[in-house]
Amino acid sequence: MAGRFTVDTDERLTTVDVTDRVAAAVPDDADGVCTAFVRHTTAALVVQENESRLRDDVEDFLADLVPDEGHAHDALDGNADSHLRATLLGPSVSVPVADGDLELGTWQSVLLVECDGPRSREVAVAVAD
Repeated sequence: MAGRFTVDTDERLTTVDVTDRVAAAVPDDADGVCTAFVRHTTAALVVQENESRLRDDVEDFLADLVPDEGHAHDALDGNADSHLRATLLGPSVSVPVADGDLELGTWQSVLLVECDGPRSREVAVAVAD
């Protein structure tokens, strides 16, 4: 395990750039593959461009794709939409690492997608050879 960090979100559906926090959890001499994993069923991680309008588009896309209401799980706790949105995106991303640096492309960032906020989320980071 390379490390863990917490992300506090302030909206029900939002994105947060966590690239620097993932990078900080990677040992300086690491080579291999870094996996970042959000330890929750109503949040996700993606690699995408960290541009405010695109982040808004991602949020709008998820809201349009999955209706807020009308799901069977809503009878339990009213957040089925959050689970479904997170399911579409997935809980983890993998990024190559060389000499302790994430090998992301020019416009690539690691974004946490909050689907059921506001909440405090934990992200685990591991590097494998």
